[in-house]
Amino acid sequence: MTEMDLILTGGDVLTMNESFDLFSPGAVGIKDGAIAVVGPANEVTASHTADEIVDCSDCAVIPGLINGHTHAPMTLLRGLADDLRLDVWLMGYMMPVEREFVRPDFCWLGAQIACAEMLRSGVTCFGDMYYYEEAVADATAEVGMRAVCAQSILKFPTPDAASYDEGLRLAHDFVARWAGHELIVPAIGPHAAYTATAEMLEEGKALALEHDVPIHIHVAETEQEVEEHLEARDMAVVPWLDRQGLFEAKVTAHHCVHLEESELRTLRNRGAGIAHNPSSNLKLSSGFAPVAKMVALGIPVAIGTDGAASNNDLDMFEEVRLAALLAKGITEDPTTLPARQALAMATRLGADALHIGDRTGSLEVGKRADIAVVDLDRLHLTPQFHRRLDSIYSLLVYSGKSWDVLHVLCDGRWMLRDRELLTLDVEELKRRAVKTARRIDQFLMEREESVLSKLVAIGGVDRVETFEVQVKVHLDDASPVEEVLGSEEMPVVRSSWRHQYDTYFLFGDVERSRIRYREDEVLNEDGNVDDIVYRLTLIGETKDREFASSILLSRSRFDAPAVHSRRFYREYFQPVDELKVHKDRRRYHIRYGGTDFAINLDRVKKPELPGVFLEIKSRTWSAHDAERKAELMGELLDLFDVEKEVVKQEYVELAAQEAHS
Repeated sequence: MTEMDLILTGGDVLTMNESFDLFSPGAVGIKDGAIAVVGPANEVTASHTADEIVDCSDCAVIPGLINGHTHAPMTLLRGLADDLRLDVWLMGYMMPVEREFVRPDFCWLGAQIACAEMLRSGVTCFGDMYYYEEAVADATAEVGMRAVCAQSILKFPTPDAASYDEGLRLAHDFVARWAGHELIVPAIGPHAAYTATAEMLEEGKALALEHDVPIHIHVAETEQEVEEHLEARDMAVVPWLDRQGLFEAKVTAHHCVHLEESELRTLRNRGAGIAHNPSSNLKLSSGFAPVAKMVALGIPVAIGTDGAASNNDLDMFEEVRLAALLAKGITEDPTTLPARQALAMATRLGADALHIGDRTGSLEVGKRADIAVVDLDRLHLTPQFHRRLDSIYSLLVYSGKSWDVLHVLCDGRWMLRDRELLTLDVEELKRRAVKTARRIDQFLMEREESVLSKLVAIGGVDRVETFEVQVKVHLDDASPVEEVLGSEEMPVVRSSWRHQYDTYFLFGDVERSRIRYREDEVLNEDGNVDDIVYRLTLIGETKDREFASSILLSRSRFDAPAVHSRRFYREYFQPVDELKVHKDRRRYHIRYGGTDFAINLDRVKKPELPGVFLEIKSRTWSAHDAERKAELMGELLDLFDVEKEVVKQEYVELAAQEAHS
């Protein structure tokens, strides 16, 4: 008799090997953390004995499930900002909160919560990508789970690195420390093509090849990402990554929702794996990945939950079922991605996609004993049919639930026994998570108190308040002004012609805040567009002081480049109202009285307003300077010698009057 440490016997043993060998009843013998024997129960128990023999009757014994892609610490951000588009969700909420809160202790706690949740759904291994990945690896190893942990690297500052150079150094140190660990495979995580540079990818690849570790990267998750990449680099995402030599390393590409078949063939030919994330893709409305094509091409495809902030759970039973159903719905073919194939994606193919198929993913002699035991004696799994031996796959995929998982072993060690977690204190984790959530709540509530705080949170704003002396005059005819401009008394330093498309977002706060999103088309003298400048301006109360001739001192202007779309700002700021102003502007910069002034001649096209508006403006920095400039503006109005009707309203106020007239 051969001595084992543990024998699981009496259940349906689904090996999930390439032949899909299935033993009913079957048995699995474990020795020194590895699978030592697998086969029919009577044969295994007749020739092997063990310190412990566990009866798995009325159960399915399967390889531990593999969550191909997640961001484990984001369990602490679960439910933080839902029902938003990906860019608003990511740039407006996730990244600001991450900048404020993500530290090693945050990542350690979030990873332990993720491990607890995944173990309960039969997961023994996961692919992760996040910041402070050292903390994620440490938390996972302490629990006793297996993971491929990728240290994130982005071209802009992150919570753990001020630059991508620093991110690469972190990745180098992380890989060096965790190389050869029995449970943790360190990896390099350049976040995505749109957050990387060619140089960054080249250095990341070199590091991966030097230490023989994988690379994890998001690829073609959204249609917008693909379109912007093509416009910026005149090349599709996968060919561009290929040109950087990224696929010389062992790559796992996450999402891959919007790829052409030629790009999928490149991934197959380069030996890359794919992590498919059906729930996250649906929730963020990213689209439908062509999973049937991926599988047909022979690409190893894993199934992943993505992070709990965009799913919002880490339930792999739910994910496997959804993967199978979605594939059928998209292709309008019920034979697409049958249950057995879907379960293979969550086990053996998932391990292959993560480049760890030599050690886990199937119940085969020599592989590590990563095993889940699923209780089949449940009402929602009743009745069971035995006409076809492989009906067990359909039972598990289409009817099984995460709470059916009875036992979990990883590396031959008990993680979950009779549904009880053995290496985690769930109540303590919950207590600490609630405490963290209260801090995040407070941060966001304080941010939401003012429009300025929300603007600062997404970055790029000049936080210095600017003041402006200005006067606006309505003219029937601009020619008298144009005759004076450029004269000896009023030399023009430079001039421009513009079409300005302004969208004002209005808020009901006490400051009467408004945000102006401006698309500023700079035209040449032929009327063709030479350049387009996008600008965001926060404007508060318009009048701080009034001088003679109705010259106003305005304040509370905070400028920022508009790096996102108008739609993004609308959804992020959620204004109570919105108004549009379109105008044709001739702008002249002049020197008068030793002072710089901007002269605007505006024809308002939307709403259509008669005549021309003359604006004279100048930035100021003190009350004394403002008074002096106001006097000079009065002189300029006299020099123009026009019949003038002083207008105290801003264009947005004129537009509001028109809208309500």
